[in-house]
Amino acid sequence: MSEQTLPTLHDLEQHTAFIGRHIGPSADETAAMLAELGVDSLNALIDETVPGSIRVEQPIPLAAPKTEAQALAELKAIAGQNELKRSLIGMGYADTLTPNVILRNVLENPGWYTAYTPYQPEVSQGRLEAILNYQQMVLDLTGLDLANASLLDEATAAAEAMTLCKRMSKAKKANAFLIDAQLHPQTINVIQTRAEPLGYDVIVGDVEALLDQHEAFGVVVQYPGTSGELRDFGPLIEKAHAQKALVCAAADLLSLVLLKSPGEMGADVVFGSAQRFGVPMGYGGPHAAFFATRDAYKRSVPGRIIGVSVDTRGNPALRMAMQTREQHIRREKATSNICTAQVLLANMAAFYAIYHGPEGLKTIAGRIHRLTDLLATGLKQKGMTLAHDSWFDTITLNAGADRDRLYQTAQDAGFNLRKLGDDRLGISLDERTDRAEIETLWTVLLGADHSLDIAALDAEMIACEASSHETTGTPSVHDSIPADLKRTSDFLTHPVFNEYHSETEMLRYLKRLENKDLSLAHSMIALGSCTMKLNATAEMIPVTWPEFGALHPFAPLEQAQGYKVMIDSLESMLKAITGFDAICMQPNSGAQGEYAGLLAIRHYHQSRGEDHRNICLIPTSAHGTNPASAALAGMKVVLVGCDDQGNVDIADLRSKAEAHADDLSCLMVTYPSTHGVYEEGIREICDITHAHGGQVYMDGANLNAQVAVTRPADIGADVSHMNLHKTFCIPHGGGGPGMGPIGVKSHLAPFVANHPVIGIEGPNAENGAVSAAPWGSASILPISWVYIALMGGEGLRQATETAILNANYLAKKLGAHYPVLYAGRNGRVAHECIIDLRPLKEASGISEEDVAKRLMDFGFHAPTMSFPVPGTLMIEPTESESKAELDRFIEAMVKIREEIALVEAGELDADNNPLKNAPHTQADIIDAEWNRPYSREQAAFPASWLKQSKLWPTVNRIDNVYGDRNLMCSCLPIDAYAED
Repeated sequence: MSEQTLPTLHDLEQHTAFIGRHIGPSADETAAMLAELGVDSLNALIDETVPGSIRVEQPIPLAAPKTEAQALAELKAIAGQNELKRSLIGMGYADTLTPNVILRNVLENPGWYTAYTPYQPEVSQGRLEAILNYQQMVLDLTGLDLANASLLDEATAAAEAMTLCKRMSKAKKANAFLIDAQLHPQTINVIQTRAEPLGYDVIVGDVEALLDQHEAFGVVVQYPGTSGELRDFGPLIEKAHAQKALVCAAADLLSLVLLKSPGEMGADVVFGSAQRFGVPMGYGGPHAAFFATRDAYKRSVPGRIIGVSVDTRGNPALRMAMQTREQHIRREKATSNICTAQVLLANMAAFYAIYHGPEGLKTIAGRIHRLTDLLATGLKQKGMTLAHDSWFDTITLNAGADRDRLYQTAQDAGFNLRKLGDDRLGISLDERTDRAEIETLWTVLLGADHSLDIAALDAEMIACEASSHETTGTPSVHDSIPADLKRTSDFLTHPVFNEYHSETEMLRYLKRLENKDLSLAHSMIALGSCTMKLNATAEMIPVTWPEFGALHPFAPLEQAQGYKVMIDSLESMLKAITGFDAICMQPNSGAQGEYAGLLAIRHYHQSRGEDHRNICLIPTSAHGTNPASAALAGMKVVLVGCDDQGNVDIADLRSKAEAHADDLSCLMVTYPSTHGVYEEGIREICDITHAHGGQVYMDGANLNAQVAVTRPADIGADVSHMNLHKTFCIPHGGGGPGMGPIGVKSHLAPFVANHPVIGIEGPNAENGAVSAAPWGSASILPISWVYIALMGGEGLRQATETAILNANYLAKKLGAHYPVLYAGRNGRVAHECIIDLRPLKEASGISEEDVAKRLMDFGFHAPTMSFPVPGTLMIEPTESESKAELDRFIEAMVKIREEIALVEAGELDADNNPLKNAPHTQADIIDAEWNRPYSREQAAFPASWLKQSKLWPTVNRIDNVYGDRNLMCSCLPIDAYAED
């Protein structure tokens, strides 16, 4: 009888370890894949793959891995250090009530938050419909012709509005952009930051007077103003238009339910934040910005637009129109570097409008406005004076010498109010305000003996209003919304906003949309350079904790100590992982990180009296956002060639660096390369740049192949952004949210972004902001904190090693059937591989698009198509996918290759085959007129596993050209909607 050995306590504890949950392959699967590659360990594979000169041999100095329970308990204690007071600060942020049906079924649902940007629309129709609804909502409320599919935040949307004005204004010689002094201060600052490298003259003040003094290409106003005042901008807009300037309006979306729209006043651009449509404040984000403009400007709209096209059956189908990755086509001539947006939050805002409908929104806005009227009337009756006599939800008190005392009294009672200049005090109400809160505010501001009765005051106001209507037929002259600013036009008349007001109907609508889409809940999404790994439930849970969600970004710092502890801790983790000396958390996307990093380099050169350094070297293989970001940072792009293996051509780099040595600002380089290999010459590349006076910006898109194996700062980078929504597990959300903090060496640390409202310790105080909130989309930072805490240094290294293993396993197995385009040392790839379909297309006529669409029939999302090389597919499996899932994908690709071979041999018709007709829908399969030269089973069930579970594409292949030629970016007409 064999002797049994009791397991150690350590062995027993491993059951609750997270590392094995995150990393897909089991030990046996890992061993099998290593054997396939002919190596005996992960260490041996890394030795063969990563250049020894850049490898990190010592463990990352991070705490030991925690269990999920331990990590969440620790973070809960940290979150508890935040003090939740009622923030009535306003400034573009308001507390809101997220409908629980949306909270549970969208924000907390991996079917929504793990989906990718809808570049493959046939398996994205649900979220495309949600975004189209968002665009329709924005169009209706703003009164304009065209809306995009959301931007990053209100302040960066303002900067985008400015550059649109510059492009589209007929005042071609004008260089001034005029800013209304009533714009939110953070918005003013972000505009100023954007304008400086572009050379625009930004002037703040009374814009009507400024129009008499300056030749301007654009004007921006706030509606309502930051202090709450309502103004009719019609005359100002006429004056600006007479001078060929365009006019932008920053608007409160909820106020437009009651107020005349800026579009009706003649505004050319209307933008703002959709945050108060059911999205928590979250200490600044993520929140979807809206952006609407005239149809004439559609080709200059930043970001993405969802449009209606048709599929091969002639049925309506949705897709991303025109702007699809336009920076990859226009590069340094792109109008924007926007690469992602806050799509998940835009969807939430649209669903909020759908759930409440126009009447519900009128009730919400009307109640907030009535409570504001009651607060103001009571204060006035007791002798307080207000700065304005018009408002929607914000009043400003002329508090005089009592301002600081009243502010502190409010603090002591649990309220954050806003201090303004000239001894004024601002109060902004929101959806959570009720009559009890108004009574408490009266007590705070007037004393306990104020004797005001809210019910009596409300009855008095109603009687006064009725009397005014009886005697004059018009509203009371004392009404806080002037008669000519009251909304009279209808909005949200489309059926989608009027049919789903019960929770049952709303739940079913959400589920119908979710069922149309492919997400990580279905299968691997093997996109090159867009790491789609596990977004673990434990990582997501803290996002909806009120301790993180309910904080206003401009609450006093002492109330946000939990956030400070968490952010400081995450910064320390990221410094240990990357080797950088400082982290700037403000950029709220990867492209924003590029922009912020290049600005830091720009300001560093300026501090040394080298303002002339403006040349940015960029390899031809770079992500399209690189040259676009360089242009926004005021730099001139000089391209550097690549060799036949996809590496940077070092001789060409040296030549270009020498030629531009006097003016060289920086090099932008991706590592591992955009072609998916570890370039052997990366240190030399950095050294050449430094030797000629330049800085090295390392694009962090491929950081998942560096973590714990090498470090960008050690390689030679001076600054790099970190895609927290890729490498560090913030989910993609169907196209956002994202976070792109940057790491910098010590010499660049003083030059990163600061903030005008809440100053950040470290950077120079005068540095401008790049985002609306000091720490960007702060409420999703806990996701990355939990991930790193769960993995520890040991787990992070295993994750990187496994990502490299999975990619090389795929490359080896697929290489037997398709050409693998690039490889590095010992024939290895990094974390992704590129398969070349160009020879197959030449032989068979089957394109990379045909393969991408056919993969949908197997239940897979296509890899990255035609980037960085046209006619190719770039595949990144990530460490979260098991060998079984990889083998499923490989089987699909092998079967597709067999179908291509049949086309090559003439056994399948060149134009009527499963690839050219893909994807196949249920409508195809039940069509009584089926006349294709292959079976229905081959069309829809080409692999055995599909008979157990299959995601059906809900539309056939979509006609992109038709969609662009017949641009329609609002909800389908009612008759089409009814048929659907």
